Amino acid sequence: MNRINKLFQDSPKNLLSIYFCAGCPTLEGTANVIRTLERNGVHMIEIGIPFSDPMADGIVIQNAATQALRNGMSLRLLFEQLRDIRSDVRIPLVFMGYLNPIMQFGFEAFCQKCVECGIDGVIIPDLPFKDYEETYKPIADRYDIRVIMLITPETSEVRVREIDRHTDGFIYMVSSAATTGAQKDFDAQKQAYFRKIQDMHLRNPRMVGFGISNKQTFDAACANSSGAIIGSRFVTLLNEYEGDAEKAITQLKEGLR
Repeated sequence: MNRINKLFQDSPKNLLSIYFCAGCPTLEGTANVIRTLERNGVHMIEIGIPFSDPMADGIVIQNAATQALRNGMSLRLLFEQLRDIRSDVRIPLVFMGYLNPIMQFGFEAFCQKCVECGIDGVIIPDLPFKDYEETYKPIADRYDIRVIMLITPETSEVRVREIDRHTDGFIYMVSSAATTGAQKDFDAQKQAYFRKIQDMHLRNPRMVGFGISNKQTFDAACANSSGAIIGSRFVTLLNEYEGDAEKAITQLKEGLR
């Protein structure tokens, strides 16, 4: 069974997924960050593939991607860094990146490398759903790679159900129609959106991302989904502690208590 599916089968609530950008703040820190996060009880990790024009990301993750590229990170190097990660890491690992570098690599070659490294899924924010269905899904299914699709408050109910019907793993529920970035709390409108999706009784579990940074936002996300994805806050802390993932995740989890 794919590790993503097994996670939601075994632990369906209050899950914590952490995003970081590979190659930032240090080029060689990727594997250490992953191992440190697992050791500190994180349930799933999203590994950002740096790209020069990340349309869905706020300034924190944009800057992290820029720094990673300046450090020399590339998709080929990232695969090399993750070559032995499954010797001791057991939790699901998901790539998050944009279509351009993946297409340059070749999608089937990308999936083959994901299998070799033990990557369980991929989030591609700029992948059109029609292209996913017609071109990418058959290849990803062949390699047992979950392609995770995003929904927002503007996504129609028809499209939400279509995504639910044609994907597997989980649905990434974007908290708002803005870019990534920490928020102090979620207003009534966002929480009504969470409840609306919860009441649709979808087949796939959902994880809420964008704006999760503290106990209030984490608890609000978990109340109507399987858990929350934290990105910008962890990336900020990782930079503040100069790549010390132990200090960064300890500080982040303190803020969730």
